[in-house]
Amino acid sequence: MTRTPCGVVVAAALLLAGCGSGAQGSSAPGVTGDLTVFAAASLTETFTRLGADFETANPGTKVRFNFAGSSALAQQLNQGAPADVFASAAPANMKQVTDTKAVTDTPATFAKNELAIAVPKGNPGKITGLADFAVADRKIALCAEQVPCGAAAKKVFEAAKVTPRPDTLEQDVKAVLTKVSLGEVDGALVYRTDVKAAGDRVEGIDFAEAGQAVNDYPIAAVAKAPNAAAAKAFVAFVLSDQARSVLTAAGFGSP
Repeated sequence: MTRTPCGVVVAAALLLAGCGSGAQGSSAPGVTGDLTVFAAASLTETFTRLGADFETANPGTKVRFNFAGSSALAQQLNQGAPADVFASAAPANMKQVTDTKAVTDTPATFAKNELAIAVPKGNPGKITGLADFAVADRKIALCAEQVPCGAAAKKVFEAAKVTPRPDTLEQDVKAVLTKVSLGEVDGALVYRTDVKAAGDRVEGIDFAEAGQAVNDYPIAAVAKAPNAAAAKAFVAFVLSDQARSVLTAAGFGSP
């Protein structure tokens, strides 16, 4: 397991007393109140768990999440939506908010993710690989290109020299996954972590070109965070070994 360097944890936390406590994801003294986290849709399950763990470690805190496509979240932050932390599924969307100074801290990468093919249980459309995404009689769902899963999909299709023929373009990866789990499409591209989180509702198919589009996930406190102390503590918590074990179990790669 890759461990976050001790100095990085301390710098991110500012509130933690020492390297050992930061690495273990322990409580941050004096941190209380509500905390609003804008997070990529693909982080729904893991961050919900981490939010509960953070609340347990810091009595008196309440973590509230806004899960959506990273591009939509970046737009909301640039329009002044109140939030304390932003966790994006790609550096490009984080750059959208650092360029406008909505985020002024240096973002830290906390996870990696890559795509997999998702099909309904039993694979009724007989999808076997990316080439099937170019077949006219297959019903296909993809993320829109402006969101990280869509940008990654474009890269893997280019690497495979396949021109996809999607029937629907969704604004976040969970919407794509829903199309698959309901049997509304024959196949889709989602993250490996989403396939794992869906359990027996979908089946996953790996493909060689997935490594051509590995997404880095950055996190940072928002510049005008209403609860700045809790924001920095939560960022440090996400960078801790405790959070890393949760992310790894969900299928995320180490940064």
